Amino acid sequence: MKFMNIVLYPDPALRQKAKPLTEINKEVCKKAEEMMELMYQAHGIGLAAPQVGWSVRLFIIDAGGNSHEEKVFINPTIVEETGELNKEEGCLSFPGIMGKIIRSQRIKAYAYNLKGQKLEIEAEGLAARAWQHELDHLNGELFIDRMSPSNRLAVSQRLKEFERTYKSTHVPV
Repeated sequence: MKFMNIVLYPDPALRQKAKPLTEINKEVCKKAEEMMELMYQAHGIGLAAPQVGWSVRLFIIDAGGNSHEEKVFINPTIVEETGELNKEEGCLSFPGIMGKIIRSQRIKAYAYNLKGQKLEIEAEGLAARAWQHELDHLNGELFIDRMSPSNRLAVSQRLKEFERTYKSTHVPV
């Protein structure tokens, strides 16, 4: 059995646009459960399928608050964004890197849960930020793409370290 791992920058899986999930079956539910465990082990609040090398439109979020809320979101779409916040953000695929990112303060979105039910989500603050961050992953966009030039420069050495490590551990066949 192959276990999931969080892929790190610059793994090409992070830049692929994920495909819609067309069927919810036991395998999807099992993978979502594994992703949840990985996210908690890494002390994250969100994890997108591409971050585990699975190119489908699914992410999980647990930004605190109500523990009975849905945490798995399939084929998500943001339909409305309001307000703006410039806050510090990190990413499980970039351990140790933080940067100020401008995101909408509030969002309204739609997604499906693991039972195939359509959900209407309204989120603000940290939950809205997590939704936008994870949705970016599904589109092959990374939080470093949203950094200001000065912020990107401040983390450039660390990004180069990730690139060197990736090259040394992923020898072309």
